[in-house]
Amino acid sequence: MAEKITAYRFERLDQTLSQLNKEDCAIMAGGTDVMVLHKSGRGVPPKIPKPIVFIDHLSELKRVYQNQKDLHIGACCTYSELLEEPCIPIPLKNAIKTIAAPAIRNRGTLGGNICNASPAGDTLPLLYVYNAKLLLRSVHGDRVVAISDFIQGPRRVGRNPNEILAEIILPSVVEEGSHVVFEKVGNRNADAIAKVSFAGYIRLNGTQIEEVRLCLGAVGPTMVRSIDIEKKLVGKTIPLADADIAQVVSAFDKIIKPIDDQRSTALYRKTVAINLIRYFLSMKQYQTN
Repeated sequence: MAEKITAYRFERLDQTLSQLNKEDCAIMAGGTDVMVLHKSGRGVPPKIPKPIVFIDHLSELKRVYQNQKDLHIGACCTYSELLEEPCIPIPLKNAIKTIAAPAIRNRGTLGGNICNASPAGDTLPLLYVYNAKLLLRSVHGDRVVAISDFIQGPRRVGRNPNEILAEIILPSVVEEGSHVVFEKVGNRNADAIAKVSFAGYIRLNGTQIEEVRLCLGAVGPTMVRSIDIEKKLVGKTIPLADADIAQVVSAFDKIIKPIDDQRSTALYRKTVAINLIRYFLSMKQYQTN
């Protein structure tokens, strides 16, 4: 006989938070990562060691709205729902289109992609260059953390057991003169886990660089981004000189530490990652964000 699993499905977020404050539970949104993580053999139910709390139906976690210049995205919005939202940035929609197949996009959530904290998470490089902040909610109130502080390693995040990731906040997501590029390298355009992913953000005043952000996925235990390296380009003009590009590429070469696995080799990943950075920095003009 299969083991019984305790599960909760409350109608309101406050009831859910109250239960999490009483009991350590596994949080289930779309389940596309949780079910894979705990899968058993063929025909055997998954073994989830904790009681489950379902949150995918909670309306408080599915809102998308603008607050002044900041874009707030409910953590339980599915990828398919975000593709229909007019205020979601085009680069983020392009990244979502590369995630798995439609059936997964109908269930998977942006909050789940973050909390799974995979180095190959498709949306994560973009969220890093958008300087995403995460709103965590518990019975004790809200706290906001940077995504780079929240994600601590593969499947390791800075969430307390009594907290829920409620919103993803993209501050000043569309600024005048800003441009964003997203690239994913895999066996297919979609329905494949990334071998390497890249997001680049640049904000220009005429031809002068006011800010640049560069982030790589699947080439380290977390997303690879360096503010110190990015600062080397501030004040430079487009198109960049070869020496400026070479300086940035050399600096990233020292901090990119990919691994060999079933999807690719470390050498391939590093080569492609460096080429993606060089490609972005070599652009003579950028499309509007």
